Amino acid sequence: MPELPEVEVVRRGLSRWVIGRTVEGVDVVDPRSLRRHVNGVEDFVGEVTGARVTDVVRRGKFLWMVLEDPEAADDAPPLALMAHLGMSGQLLIEDAAAPREKHLKVRLALSRATGEDGSALPTDLRFVDQRIFGGMFVTGLEPTPDGRPGGLGGSDAALVPHQAAHIARDPLDPAFSLEDFHQRLRRRRTGLKRALLDQGLVSGIGNIYADEALWAARLHYARPTETMRRPDTRRIVDAATQVMTRALAAGGTSFDALYVNVNGASGYFARDLEAYGRSGRPCRRCAAEGRTTLIRREQFMNRSSSFCPVCQPRPRNARP
Repeated sequence: MPELPEVEVVRRGLSRWVIGRTVEGVDVVDPRSLRRHVNGVEDFVGEVTGARVTDVVRRGKFLWMVLEDPEAADDAPPLALMAHLGMSGQLLIEDAAAPREKHLKVRLALSRATGEDGSALPTDLRFVDQRIFGGMFVTGLEPTPDGRPGGLGGSDAALVPHQAAHIARDPLDPAFSLEDFHQRLRRRRTGLKRALLDQGLVSGIGNIYADEALWAARLHYARPTETMRRPDTRRIVDAATQVMTRALAAGGTSFDALYVNVNGASGYFARDLEAYGRSGRPCRRCAAEGRTTLIRREQFMNRSSSFCPVCQPRPRNARP
């Protein structure tokens, strides 16, 4: 499943291509991808058609496009077009004449626009989803609980979709509070990795980047959260930020063709992973320090954790 860096790569791509453009038409190829839009397909088409995209915002793994309807009443609530990528969802920018993808679900026809070099921009925004776990829907925006911007985007509007209001901020969000996270982390009384995966505590960190951040911070995944000191919390947050920033620079992490950016290109951060997926292979840090240690993989929450048993020693009071 795409994690924060992958969704942020998509957000940045959409920001470049769709902000300021109007949705001139909607083609619903598979209504199942609109099942989260409670008022049905016709209402979805009516809400989106004629709306202008004014911003693209991300909160954790949630992604939405802010819509402006020129015909709406002044007191009408602001709307957003949310896109949930699920396991295999893709948002692709294509020329209208380009062949349709095999798993195309929804196609939005955008108004014509030109790039900085004067060339015509592609006019199709396509939602493709092989496994149909993702989807699109229109929803209202409401004030954020903390009065800060809804998420990472181009505006400072303190608005967020109701469906994302419970999601905590992520380390890449300028409004993220290290002190607030530290206090909530210590009160959680659980294992550190379990806490990192809790989207209500800190968002956007999935299994891959949790393993990578823990390796970078030299912390074991079962470290009890109540034993975390401020320097420890800062270390894991800094590690997660650095790991995800590097992943962003590489276009995200792709292990198959299901995750691509808006241009259909895969990410290459998998080449730089230090722990995840490297079970039985040497720990590069240990090798650099003259030791021979193999990355170990253990079962964790119906998945697994990969770590270095020397760099990340298991605490005696470990929590699951």
